[in-house]
Amino acid sequence: MSHGMKTFHNGACFGRGEIPLLDNDGFFQGILDATGHGWRICSYFGAPSSSGAILYCVMASRGSGSLGIFSTRVKDSFPSLAEACPQLHLFEREIAEQCLVRPEGHPWFKPVRFQKPLRPGEQFWKNSDTGLLPAVMDFYRVEGDEVHEVAVGPVHAGIIEPGHFRFQCHGEEVFHLEIALGFQHRGIERALIGGPSPRTMHQMEAVAGDTSIGHGQAFCMNMEALGAVFAPPRAEAVRGVALELERLANHTGDLGAIAGDVGYLPTSSFCGRIRGDFLNMTALLCGSRFGRGLLRPGGLGYDCDAEIAQSVLERLHIARREVTQAINLLWDTPSVMARLENTGQLSAEVAREIGLVGPAARACDVNRDVRRDHPFGIFRMSQIPVVTAASGDVYGRALVRWLEMQRSLDFIEEQLQHLPRGGFRNQPTKVAPDRCAVALTEGWRGEICHTALTDGEGRFQRYKITDPSFHNWTGLALALRNQQISDFPLCNKSFNLSYCGFDL
Repeated sequence: MSHGMKTFHNGACFGRGEIPLLDNDGFFQGILDATGHGWRICSYFGAPSSSGAILYCVMASRGSGSLGIFSTRVKDSFPSLAEACPQLHLFEREIAEQCLVRPEGHPWFKPVRFQKPLRPGEQFWKNSDTGLLPAVMDFYRVEGDEVHEVAVGPVHAGIIEPGHFRFQCHGEEVFHLEIALGFQHRGIERALIGGPSPRTMHQMEAVAGDTSIGHGQAFCMNMEALGAVFAPPRAEAVRGVALELERLANHTGDLGAIAGDVGYLPTSSFCGRIRGDFLNMTALLCGSRFGRGLLRPGGLGYDCDAEIAQSVLERLHIARREVTQAINLLWDTPSVMARLENTGQLSAEVAREIGLVGPAARACDVNRDVRRDHPFGIFRMSQIPVVTAASGDVYGRALVRWLEMQRSLDFIEEQLQHLPRGGFRNQPTKVAPDRCAVALTEGWRGEICHTALTDGEGRFQRYKITDPSFHNWTGLALALRNQQISDFPLCNKSFNLSYCGFDL
């Protein structure tokens, strides 16, 4: 059932005229009908116009393996669906902030990134000569005896990026956590308008610094679809290897950081070093530990010859043995397990309601993974088994990461032992005019969605990026409810969401 949408498969490109432009009633009812029949929101955004905006909704259905898109034209306002469909609440606030169209009836209407709108005009919120300032707004407050407020950040003692966390507590127990971001808004989406340009690929690799491959893969898929060019099989295999190396490095680092947050230093110390080993394997492929320069539209920036493949395989064998020993120390220590279990729990029902993605969703027994549900690249031919956990707590999120690491190690070994022969890059062609391309990838944090809309000259009229963090920050806030405030660092690390990936 399409619910009035244009349906297609991941990585497809089609004419903008094929996107259904529904009336307001058909569009908003279509969203509710679709989410009620198993579809979920991948991206929901506006393209500003002189009289308002055109809203686009990109949805995914695991059952059919299809993606869908439809649109509607609005003027000054549109009805908020956030109460009936909580997946939409941040998307609607973002649309208001960027396009100056108000979601009427939104239950929690406030800025998202405190950014300058894409459309000329005055913002909905208080303004001054200096513009909106991050976290300068009304926060939700709880009143009552012995209820107090704790504000943390944006400056942290660690090395993480800036964010502001406002806790409403009764004693040590957290009633409510509100998270304010927007301290490092870089205007990447605004900068992409009028592209692509020679700098666009570099911007994509910096959307979230630790997810260069995940975002780079999505951009390359869109560029290849818009230019009707395909990456060679050898390039697809190496891209898959790089994506899983990125997952291995970040999961290893996070498991070590979780160990550090509960004061268990052996695993913390070992994983800190082994994470670097995985990053160095990526550097063998392209010279950058974060994979910058490896992916390019049409294939790869560098080939992976037999000598490099053999070197990565040898390093991988050593890293598998060492990381297994380090993580097993974690599972074998009862005091560590006591801190991880039943901490920061989320139910499967809540995870589905708010549209959680990635390992955080799979830890709540929500079985979704783009590599299997909407396969792309090498994953069309060689799939990685999806792993889940049922507990929805810090232990579940740590367990899913470890199980995913084992699958990634197996996948990389298989691919490097059987790399397809042939070229590693086809020459990209000119971007087609008046087209729409949508690409999903499964980054290490979860689903990444890129949507490109080109104008009559083949330039980006709108390029929308949805990082998995945009779906998951709400999950972190809800996981803290009824927890001890001292559990926040542990919960935060088990999600490890991106601040810069959110502030686009």
